[in-house]
This record gives sequence, structure tokens and C-alpha cells, in this order.
Amino acid sequence: MARNRFFGLTNRVLLLIAAFLLVVSYLSMVVNPAKLWFMSLAGLMFVPFLLLNLFLLVWAFMRRSKAFVIPLLAIIPALFFMGRYAHFRGDEEPPAVLPDKLLKVVTWNVGRFSLSRPSSGVGGFDQCADSVFAYILEQKPDIVCLQEFKIKDSRKIKQYLKRKMPGYHSEYYVFTGKNGSAGNLTLSRFPVRNRGVIKFEGGTNLAIFSDYEYAGKVFRVYNCHFESYNISFSGIARAMMKQDKDVFAETGVKMKRSISRRPKQVDKVFNDIESCPVESFVCGDFNDNPMSYTYCRMMRDRQDTFVEAGDGFGATYSRLWPMLRIDYVLCPKSCTVVTHETPKVKLSDHYPVITEIAL
Repeated sequence: MARNRFFGLTNRVLLLIAAFLLVVSYLSMVVNPAKLWFMSLAGLMFVPFLLLNLFLLVWAFMRRSKAFVIPLLAIIPALFFMGRYAHFRGDEEPPAVLPDKLLKVVTWNVGRFSLSRPSSGVGGFDQCADSVFAYILEQKPDIVCLQEFKIKDSRKIKQYLKRKMPGYHSEYYVFTGKNGSAGNLTLSRFPVRNRGVIKFEGGTNLAIFSDYEYAGKVFRVYNCHFESYNISFSGIARAMMKQDKDVFAETGVKMKRSISRRPKQVDKVFNDIESCPVESFVCGDFNDNPMSYTYCRMMRDRQDTFVEAGDGFGATYSRLWPMLRIDYVLCPKSCTVVTHETPKVKLSDHYPVITEIAL
């Protein structure tokens, strides 16, 4: 009898811990990680915590334990957030809009054109860059936001872009290093009315913005690349095999530093958006998932094109598919999102986000 009571108490403690972790992942959306950096990790673990609670719910229910109510109550709020990760719309038709009101936007972290995979036929920097621009031209977008765009000689960037993307106006900001220049690039079919750059302290991440006029509207497009975790998954795997404690310690320091930096960058862009006199689109690589302070901050007065029109899993980071969605197009609430795609193009470690929006 005492053994059964101890076993039942242990089960309840396990259920409470799992439920608590899931609740903390909810709170990660509203708590600034610059103050409590570990909250960002809780948001990142939302899907694993949810799956754990689902497993425990089934387990407790099969045991006919009254404690099944613990994971059940923890899971209920997740029903309101799962649409940020996956949608299954079936044969749902997109809304009908006039073609002259339709704006096609692409955002893509192209990874400095460094991906080389024999299976994709991409053999190096130049071939990867050519393949990326050829794919973009096939999509016939109106606006393109690229992060981690790289060029070997920044003095020739204008000529390079005219050759690769004929008919497009370009705005960019790149940092120059030993192996070339890299940064953010925005391309558009429309002339630029205004432009600017928002630099962040302590690194080479940044945001640029450009103002355009189309379909009788003037609007701003922010092209953002927020701080990444700066960790190597392959390096961590090797460290686990060798039990290298120094690598783990270094990884922890890097993650804490990036998590602390990112909200400051987000707030800087948000403050600029707040002072913007026209409606704004926010695009780019946020390096954060939909259960994060970053996402919720940038979503203010905007809508997520995947939530509105996506189908299937929305993950954009190929190496952790379908877990990680970190690339977004957020548009004003006055717009209608018509389509959203995340094609699995193997030219970067990120997949492109392609969306059509009616102004």
C-alpha cells in the first residue's frame, strides 16, 4: 500500500514538473529575456515540452489516474499557439483579390552562399549565389529581403546586382571582413522613396529599411537579422562523443550572450517602427521561434503570413525541420494575406519564405 502511494506521489510530481515547464514556455512570450535569459530557452523548447505533456496525458489516462487533469490543463492554452507552427488547410481556396493590388514578397537567409551539397548540384560560392538568384527570379517577386548576403568585392556590388537581378532596385548594408563583405540586401521592382539602417552593438547583425509606393500606398519594409545563438550543432555532437566540458561551457556562454543581446536589438527596431509615419512590413531572420519575446514584440499591429495562409509545417531552419520556424514576413493588419509558402530549397540552411499579400 505504501509502495503504491509513493509511486502515485512520484507520478504526480513528474506531471507537475512537465506542466510547469510548458507553462514557463508560455510566459517566455511576455518576459524580456534580457532580464531572465533562460526564459528564451523555455520558449525554444515549447514543442518538446508540449509533446512530453501529451505523452504523460495519454499515459495517465490509460492508467485511469485522476492526475491526467494536470497535463490536460497545461496543454489547453497550447491549442491557441499551435497554428504558429503548423496549419493543415486542405482544399481551402485563397481569397480573391485584384492582381494590381497583389504584392509578392520573398525573405531568405542565404547563409553567405556557403552551402555546397553534391546532391543539389551546388559546387561552391559562385554556383550557390547564381542558383539563389536564378531561383528568386523564377518567383518574380516584387520585394526580396536577403540576410547574410555576401559578395567578395563590395566595390562592385551595384554592378553585381544589376547583372544578377536585372530590373530590381537595391538597398543594402554590408560589413567588410577578410573574406569579403556580408550583410542585408533588399531588392524591389519599385524605386526607393526613403531608406535607413539600424545597427546593433557588439556584432554584425542589423536591420535596414526602405520605403516604397505601390497600389496607391506608401509603406516601409524592414529587413531584419537578429542575433543568432552562434552555436555549432555538429560541434556539440562531437563534444558529446568526446565528453568535452569546455565546449559545453563555451556554448552556454555564447547562448546566454546572444539571448541577452537579441531583445535589445528587437526593442531598437520596434522603437523605429513606432515612430514610422507609414504602415510597415517586418521581414527577415529573427533567430527566434513563435513562442518568444522577439516574435510577440514584432507582431504588434501586424499579422503573420504563415498563420494567415500557410499550409503544413512552417519551419524555416532546415537542420531542425519541422521544429524551428525563425524566418518571417509580418504585414499590417489592413492587408489580406493570400498565399504563403516555405519551399524546401536546398541552397542555404534556411528555407525561403514566399508570400503574396493584397494591399
